Amino acid sequence: MPTPAHALADATAATDQRWPAEWLRGVLELCALAVLADGAGHGYAVAQQLEAAGLGSVKGGTLYPLLARLEGAGLVRAEWRAGQGGPGRKVFELTPAGHADLVRRTELWRDFTALTGRVLPTDASTPTTPSSP
Repeated sequence: MPTPAHALADATAATDQRWPAEWLRGVLELCALAVLADGAGHGYAVAQQLEAAGLGSVKGGTLYPLLARLEGAGLVRAEWRAGQGGPGRKVFELTPAGHADLVRRTELWRDFTALTGRVLPTDASTPTTPSSP
């Protein structure tokens, strides 16, 4: 059985080669929290919003365990709601702790990307440090 990390790599490999799978693994929870900050939604809607944002296709086998982990951590609350003319759906929404975690992790992410931006060269052909003779 694949691990969640492998599942994300499998989920994105076929549809979006733009981003390395390890980058997506590192940011998917944060992005899912951000999507849910806009309002409660079922897993398929979360996946659609992530794909529309450019992250590629995130399969249910990756997303639902992630949402379950967030629920277990108290960051997301889930409830079954009756469907309109169909089966009910599990709807996810952020808890107050989830909102606080999103703010904290977003600040950390911005700090991290600023740091890596300073380390990486502005031109890929330019080394980050001068070479020694």
